Amino acid sequence: MRTEYRLEYSKSKPNRFAAQIKHGSIAVVLEPDVASVFGNSESVNQLLRSVIAALPGESTRKKKVAAK
Repeated sequence: MRTEYRLEYSKSKPNRFAAQIKHGSIAVVLEPDVASVFGNSESVNQLLRSVIAALPGESTRKKKVAAK
């Protein structure tokens, strides 16, 4: 990586996806084979929540998240 980049801000464009991102969201890039299994972000979130619920110590984790 370079130590400094010269950006041409006059050629920049607004992020067309900014309105779709909810405040506090984190973007994660899925590999194409994984992404092809899911129809939308809600189905990904639903699966991940079920995996989290199945992890040992889940009740402790929920208390920490609720406290934040």
